[in-house]
Amino acid sequence: MWIGGGLVASKSFASKQNMVELIEFKPDWTSSPGETIADILEERNLSVAEFANRMGQTPRDVQDLLTGSSMITIDTARKLEVVLGASAAFWMIRETQYRDDVIRLKSRDQGPSSAEWLRGLPLKDMVRFGWLKPSSHSPDKLTACLSFFGVPDINVWRRVYGGVLETAAFRTSLSFDSETGAVAAWLRQGELQSQLIPCKPWDSKRFQEALFEFRSLTRKKNPKTFLPDLVRRSADCGVAVAIVRAPTGCRASGATRFLSSAKALLVLSFRYLSDDHFWFTFFHEAGHLVLHGKNVLFLEGRDMPSTKEEREANDFAAQVLIPSEFQAALLNLRADSFEVIRFARRIGVSPGIVVGQLQHLGRLRRNQLNILKRRFSWNSQ
Repeated sequence: MWIGGGLVASKSFASKQNMVELIEFKPDWTSSPGETIADILEERNLSVAEFANRMGQTPRDVQDLLTGSSMITIDTARKLEVVLGASAAFWMIRETQYRDDVIRLKSRDQGPSSAEWLRGLPLKDMVRFGWLKPSSHSPDKLTACLSFFGVPDINVWRRVYGGVLETAAFRTSLSFDSETGAVAAWLRQGELQSQLIPCKPWDSKRFQEALFEFRSLTRKKNPKTFLPDLVRRSADCGVAVAIVRAPTGCRASGATRFLSSAKALLVLSFRYLSDDHFWFTFFHEAGHLVLHGKNVLFLEGRDMPSTKEEREANDFAAQVLIPSEFQAALLNLRADSFEVIRFARRIGVSPGIVVGQLQHLGRLRRNQLNILKRRFSWNSQ
């Protein structure tokens, strides 16, 4: 293809008609102009340094040109015409064809996966909850979703959120059948909310001390009253508490991870809308932050495997809510509403928490004294 000291087009390039055929040809691969330049340099035994000198560019600029990282401008094309031969028009057509091929192949490769990825997201709920603006066009949906997750493309999303969720995968049971896209969206919304919460640096000791003070918040009836207080006081310890409604496909009730060494994220879904479950989940997640490492995502659902970490978090939550000195009295309580209310007032927690613990310990049936539990709804928050 390359003859003598100059660039000579082969027969396939010999006519205008064949040039049109070249432009219309749509291969399943790409070849950058840099590969053509590299072939010429090799045939002429011309070093990159010497080529850069003749082009009036730095070796780094030429390296970007060879790898396709930088585009051929009209100015570059004219220099190539002088240094290597072939017309500036040839180099511009070569560049345009390459960029078109890259876009076409990327679109082709990501087309089906983009649609599949979007189908895996809880789009209706994301719009309904105000996380996304309504859109009927798939390209707009794709752009909006990538922007929501803060990633440039689906592959990066898979690396970022797939990697995060894989660290929690071994903690999910067969019955914890949440969908990856739904869980990722829920976690991402928690991350976005945490960005609006200014936090002091993470302080484990201070957080543990604050947890015992948080017990009094369980007696407040209205989430509009206790949630701002919980968020503010947790932030003082380096913990961003985000209350995020679980979209369809996400069965998580809580999650914790460290966003940095100085800031922790604690997400609660209010999935079961009862005070005993909400508060136990909060203190359970707090237990993970206090007891376990900073490199793991802890993701909780109703049916979780009995791992060492989960048992430790459960014991931590139970001990904070009903300290050990009250455990004997708890086990001796009768299935009587007034007795449970008096005990709850005595130890400073809500009656619903006492009922939930008695049910967990098997001292009450699951349907006993549920009237003492407070029920929440999203409309009331």
